[in-house]
Amino acid sequence: MESTDIALIGAGPIGLEMAVALKQAGLKYLHFDAAQVGHTISWFAPQTRFFSSNERIAIAGVPLQTPDQGKCTREQYLAYLRAVVQQFNLKIRTFEPITNMARDKDDFQLTTNPRGGPRQIRARRIILATGGTAHPRRLGIKGENLPHVSNYFQEPHLYFQKNLLIVGGKNSAVEAALRCHQAGAKVTVSYRRDQFNPNSIKYWLLPEINGLIQSGKIPAHFNTQPTEITPTHVILSKSDGRSVQIPSDFVLLMIGYQADLSLCKMAGVELDGPCQLPRHDALNMRTNVPGVYVAGTVTGGTQDKFNVFLENCHIHVQRILADLTGNAPPQSPLPQQRPES
Repeated sequence: MESTDIALIGAGPIGLEMAVALKQAGLKYLHFDAAQVGHTISWFAPQTRFFSSNERIAIAGVPLQTPDQGKCTREQYLAYLRAVVQQFNLKIRTFEPITNMARDKDDFQLTTNPRGGPRQIRARRIILATGGTAHPRRLGIKGENLPHVSNYFQEPHLYFQKNLLIVGGKNSAVEAALRCHQAGAKVTVSYRRDQFNPNSIKYWLLPEINGLIQSGKIPAHFNTQPTEITPTHVILSKSDGRSVQIPSDFVLLMIGYQADLSLCKMAGVELDGPCQLPRHDALNMRTNVPGVYVAGTVTGGTQDKFNVFLENCHIHVQRILADLTGNAPPQSPLPQQRPES
């Protein structure tokens, strides 16, 4: 059985930033991820641009530069994360999921499952940086699992000259609608509210989507929700009780994602409220379980109204490091008037 002082779980941006901080402080740790570095970002559609400015999503003091000085794309950010790993020579056990975690006196015993078979790890402390968007939300309707239905927008070319229904009305849905329309798809939008919320959509996309809807180029059905998906169409239920059938060769359910809180539950972390917020002290990121910390967007659980983003999670790294090294907690940053994410 291997032993370590700290088991760091999650290799997204905050997990990597935490790893750099631990290494620079000379602390003994092992770093795990169930998939590849930056996995959540890897399933963004090609050339998706971040909402946040580059300085807000840069990590570990490493500047993030883009060729056109514009907001970073998916591809550029994944390359940046790989470069950070290489620059600091981080050792990350990717594709090694944690399958069990249990308290054993003053330590934690972890079971991991890499390709070569299970391993046993003993750790004094745990840092969970597992993110907040691991799994898609589900509608729970008939036909949701049909092969032409997806919760991930990956390639606009797939929908060229096909009827595409996009369900959702926040940034991901609007961006998918615009990109697929521009790629020649016949796009229709369904959204359960009566209009788009400007605070949920990139400011440069909102006028374009509204203009295309007003011109009739992208039909939009507000105040509707899908009640059944068939191989050829989707039935939308209207708020007045009526329904409409929308011809659909493909369906994109862009209705958000849920946090994977299974490791929090294994560790005994209490989860509060409908969003399942991991209980923790915001000054030092300690959870209710001694020795277990949370960092990054997992601290927001499965968010309904997003207020925890990559850009306002950097302070978590500093708070945890201060607590681990016995130093005073860092001064909280000034609140942002409005997060860019």
